[in-house]
Amino acid sequence: MEQPPVHPDVQPIAFLLGTWTGEGKGEYPTIESFAYGEEVRFWHVGKPFLAYSQRTWALDDGRPLHGEAGYWRPKPEGRIEIVLAHPTGIVEIQEGTVANEGQTVEVASTSIGLTTTAKEVTALKRTVRVAGDVLSYEVRMAAVGVPLTHHLAAELRRA
Repeated sequence: MEQPPVHPDVQPIAFLLGTWTGEGKGEYPTIESFAYGEEVRFWHVGKPFLAYSQRTWALDDGRPLHGEAGYWRPKPEGRIEIVLAHPTGIVEIQEGTVANEGQTVEVASTSIGLTTTAKEVTALKRTVRVAGDVLSYEVRMAAVGVPLTHHLAAELRRA
């Protein structure tokens, strides 16, 4: 099947397109710090959004750690909406901006849905930066009674 052209509305976040791989570190006051490998993929289907998938694994033994999937939806005036689902029973909606001439995405949760067995997560913030073929990010989280604090950071390279 032939790839459709990128939708014009996606141009402000087209810098994300591709597959990115690398390593990151996680920490949180309620867990032991850890290192992980990661693959992130952004692709399009010709519609006004990017599809997104992410998976991580432990660097020490390769066991799967986390994954998420969803959609990144650019909006007028440098705005963006992100909808993500996690296999842990969490769904997050984040909104924010695309800045620095389209190379930085800053979003914060506006809504978090939890299944009855999911851990309590009350807020998430993400910062994603792209410089050439390097994508770096930071995730801050408020969960299980801990206020918003640093949780994850990684540096990935375009594959």
